[in-house]
Amino acid sequence: MGTEGMAIQHIRHWIDGKAAEGTSGEFQAVTNPATGAQTGRLPLASVDEVDTAVASAAGAQREWAKSSLAKRTQVLFKYRELLDRHREEIAELITAEHGKVRSDALGEVARGMEIVELACGIPQLLKGETSTEVSSRVDVESIRQPVGVVAGITPFNFPAMVPMWMFPLAIACGNAFVLKPSEKDPSATARLVELATEAGLADGVLNLVHGDKVAVDRLLTHPDVDAVSFVGSTPIAQYVQQTAVAHGKRVQALAGAKNHMLVLPDADLDQAADAAVSAAYGSAGERCMAVSVVVAVDPIGDELVGRIAERARNLRIGPGDQESSEMGPLVTAEHREKVASYVPQAREQGAEVVVDGTGYRVPGHEDGFFVGVSLLDKVTPDMDAYADEIFGPVLCVVRAGSYEQALELINSSRWGNGTAIFTRDGGAARRFQLEVEAGMVGVNVPIPVPVGTHSFGGWKDSLFGEHHMYGTDGIRFYTRGKVITTRWPDPSDGGVDLGFPQNT
Repeated sequence: MGTEGMAIQHIRHWIDGKAAEGTSGEFQAVTNPATGAQTGRLPLASVDEVDTAVASAAGAQREWAKSSLAKRTQVLFKYRELLDRHREEIAELITAEHGKVRSDALGEVARGMEIVELACGIPQLLKGETSTEVSSRVDVESIRQPVGVVAGITPFNFPAMVPMWMFPLAIACGNAFVLKPSEKDPSATARLVELATEAGLADGVLNLVHGDKVAVDRLLTHPDVDAVSFVGSTPIAQYVQQTAVAHGKRVQALAGAKNHMLVLPDADLDQAADAAVSAAYGSAGERCMAVSVVVAVDPIGDELVGRIAERARNLRIGPGDQESSEMGPLVTAEHREKVASYVPQAREQGAEVVVDGTGYRVPGHEDGFFVGVSLLDKVTPDMDAYADEIFGPVLCVVRAGSYEQALELINSSRWGNGTAIFTRDGGAARRFQLEVEAGMVGVNVPIPVPVGTHSFGGWKDSLFGEHHMYGTDGIRFYTRGKVITTRWPDPSDGGVDLGFPQNT
């Protein structure tokens, strides 16, 4: 489908509280994945444009850090109200450029708003600690202060939620923020930034630059950027962490995943099948918390695969803006071809292709980036479909003879983002949650994304850096600790003492 007769939106940066035209002369097309048609023209920032955004943030941060917690909270509450009022609009932008169905897009906005609500409680979250009389007339106080300028680099699969996992907490803590969203679906993110300014956020506290590797590399090396938050693939997360740390920055880089769902023989198989289908194929599998491997402990493997297959074959795939659609397209044509290639490859390597969705097309949307769901059984760890992060609607089933064998399989994965166990046995569930090597664990919950008061993050190659995202870890990442020791003079004090200070 061509673009003749269609209006192409000219997307802009947002710097110092207002829209900014791109000056680099470099642009990239933004497409509607349901139709394949170009809908937007995205400017790619030059080094100079990134420098302008960082300078704006650095200048604004000094005054913003001095602002009262009451003022910051007022802005955040207003922002939350605006997000609630515009949630349908934001969801429509997500669907138009990412492709996910409306209910999924609305859910993404809601989960992002949870962190805005958490940030509204920043006076409580930033409370320090005080110890009085630790020595004679000596008090010690611990406080947390903002880091400075934070850069956020966010992925295409959650263009609203992941940015809201970052900048609301960062600015609540007194930092300024420069956001670099995905080039594939930038409009929802841009709308979030516009609404923050409308809520009363001071100019320059939150800036937005669109771009590619040029913009990313400048943010990672810029001397006035103090911290970097990142979500994306494992190779890029590793690159982001190594580059930014080499330039003196603190980094939280959340990376890829291969999330396993363990199903024990005593589990409710209907519940497990429902969960596997929902978690594997929701958002077309383009979630870092998607279940991509089901580990079935025999003798229930055949029955579980049959129930998953029955549900998978009945999924309704179509444009995300149609109410009947349960799953939308993939984000680009290139990604669709890459995802589809794993199915025949798995067959050649010995897997059983129970459901093959690679030839699926949506009538009337032949140029869209659609692919059907696929289910692979009897997958082994040496197969590419198991070893790689596919990031699409391809679910692998691995058979295990025991809990111990299943646990060893899961723990041998290079990733440790999320995992789940389905069982009626409380003892087995407790053992699993203590023994499994992953950052987030679900017990009869297939996608264990924590609520805002608990932090989100994985282990092993799913995280580069020390801090998880939002919750307590988010507050600690966006602030620096300072300890103040105070002793007020007393008439009895005096004299020089070169000895090491002692508590008395």
